[in-house]
Amino acid sequence: MNIDVSSVFQIAGVGIIVAMLHTVLKQMGKEDYAHWVTLIGFVVVLFMVIRMLDDLFREIKTIFLFQ
Repeated sequence: MNIDVSSVFQIAGVGIIVAMLHTVLKQMGKEDYAHWVTLIGFVVVLFMVIRMLDDLFREIKTIFLFQ
């Protein structure tokens, strides 16, 4: 399992982009779209974190079950 800093930067990058889009859309009066962008960004980051947790649990399983 090789989690490096790039995963953290990817999550931070998605967060920054979503925050900027949310602010721009909210200023334009498109609050519904702003909320959808935030929700989609959250789901993308959630999938990234789930994939990292899956790798972590696989690594723990191989360590403790000696496979």
